[in-house]
Amino acid sequence: MKDWKSTLISRDASLQQAIETLDVGSLQIALVVDVDRRLLGTVTDGDIRRGILRGMSLNQSIQGIMNVHPTVARVDENLSEVLVNMRRKQLHRIPVVDERGCVIGVRLLEELTQPHGRENWVVLMAGGLGSRLRPLTDGCPKPMLKIGDRPLLETIIERFIEQGFRRFFVSVNYMADRIKEHFGDGDKWGAQIHYLEEDRKLGTAGALSLLPDKPSAPILVMNGDVLTKINFAQLLDFHREHHAQATMCVREYDFQVPYGVVKIDNCRITGIDEKPIQRFFVNAGIYVLEPEAMQYVPQEMFFDMPSLFETLIGAGKETVVFPIREYWLDIGQMADYARANGDFARVFS
Repeated sequence: MKDWKSTLISRDASLQQAIETLDVGSLQIALVVDVDRRLLGTVTDGDIRRGILRGMSLNQSIQGIMNVHPTVARVDENLSEVLVNMRRKQLHRIPVVDERGCVIGVRLLEELTQPHGRENWVVLMAGGLGSRLRPLTDGCPKPMLKIGDRPLLETIIERFIEQGFRRFFVSVNYMADRIKEHFGDGDKWGAQIHYLEEDRKLGTAGALSLLPDKPSAPILVMNGDVLTKINFAQLLDFHREHHAQATMCVREYDFQVPYGVVKIDNCRITGIDEKPIQRFFVNAGIYVLEPEAMQYVPQEMFFDMPSLFETLIGAGKETVVFPIREYWLDIGQMADYARANGDFARVFS
């Protein structure tokens, strides 16, 4: 078992402290214990993100989100029984406790199954014109613009590879040869890279109709102009926990109204909010789709991802949002490109 002591946290800890515990450790779980190390509950990344969606602030106590009845493994429990229990309950890590209920370790699904890489396909949308970044994109496709010392798309692919993903499909159109010449078949990165050739613009979902086969596991779809430190394993866990057909990553966006907003009832003033801040969740350009969702993508027609989600919602399918709390930047304009280059060494070194 990996070092698990860094996962221990007090029940008085805040959401922010729980986030720091999850990010510093590699086990993707925080174990809430008392002074004698008796297990009181657990906090996962999904628990935190659901709390954020409910409007909880990061300085609030984890007692509002912790699971007080977690599944545990006993110290003398047979590993095959632990594995069966984890698979049945779709758990990726569970705490190990002794006869007094004190934490003595954490069992990880990947250590019990020893996989050789994730089976999930990754589809990267890299066919856009990048018009708002001209003249930089006059001679270079936007995903191949250098951020730091390498093309943006290379950083995206390497982030996935670091997390165990090996099979990629890259949707290409504008200056496709530049992308294909750089990445080839992916052998240099120990991956398989295939290309979805768009002879016309198909949108962020339409290109999925070019996939050669139906996937056997949920696929990740991501715009090729997004720079992020998101943990894709946590995204997949969240998707599975909610039994979703489709998951959309969202980012919180704040907008301050520059005026005093007058509240009225007919012609009577009931109050005045001076320069209020409006908060929204906006589409972050990263998605998880079940194989069954592919049947809602029309063949070789322009079709954007929001339209796919609207279609799934109309068909009564479960669609959920995954709030991003990690670094995320959509490189759509010159100011974003400059910021990405300024952030790169600090965030991705």
